[in-house]
Amino acid sequence: MRGMTHRSWGVALVVLIITGSATAADAPPKRTASHPDLSGYWWLSDKIPADKKLTQRLPANTVLLADTGAPEFPRGEYGGLKVKPAALAAAEKWDPREDMSLSNACKPPSIVYAMQGPFPMEIYQGTELIIIKLEYFDMMRVVFMDGRKPDASTPDSKTGFSVGRWEGDTLVVDTTHLEAATITNNGLSHSNKVHVIERFRLSEDGSELHATQEFEDPLVLDNRGARFIGWKKKTGDHVYPYECDPTFALEYQNQEKGSKQ
Repeated sequence: MRGMTHRSWGVALVVLIITGSATAADAPPKRTASHPDLSGYWWLSDKIPADKKLTQRLPANTVLLADTGAPEFPRGEYGGLKVKPAALAAAEKWDPREDMSLSNACKPPSIVYAMQGPFPMEIYQGTELIIIKLEYFDMMRVVFMDGRKPDASTPDSKTGFSVGRWEGDTLVVDTTHLEAATITNNGLSHSNKVHVIERFRLSEDGSELHATQEFEDPLVLDNRGARFIGWKKKTGDHVYPYECDPTFALEYQNQEKGSKQ
């Protein structure tokens, strides 16, 4: 599903400003005087062991989900998340056939699910902004590094409002204002009150990017969830347009009909 697609001129201008003429994937790893440069093309890998420097920072009452990448929990399994009764009742009513309808097949998830999906991403790192460009559903994240806060008119979206800061060699990204969307792709969804904190750090040789994604939702969960996510760096490559085609849902529906005959 790769080809040409429309792009926002505003976001494109931001990328050009913060990256100059060089591409993120071709830029050599470097470290500024105060923190590392996470720029580059990153491919998700399930072969990277959890980074203890990150996982040990997860707060109490947090469960580490084991569904990063292609693996997914079966129906009714939520990886140790303590789901509130109303949210659990809604999850138990989940019908995967509704997700695989023409109207829903190409609806993007939020970053809670998208960041751990088995697709690459590019990072363009500037001083005032960091751009995270996901291949999955062509999602573009803007991380504000100037300390700004969302205002009363800030809308919810699938990428939310992200503010970043450095804690030593670790980038900490705090995200709010996310639209309700799936957590585990099996019926359990977060609300628009979910709060996400991500921590990103490079491996010692700069060839890997490690992250934890922790989230809490007062309307859905009685504990906190987290994932460890690891990516390997690859030079000279870029993410491509996702170009979701909803007609693939028809094939799924035909397979469902065939299995019942």
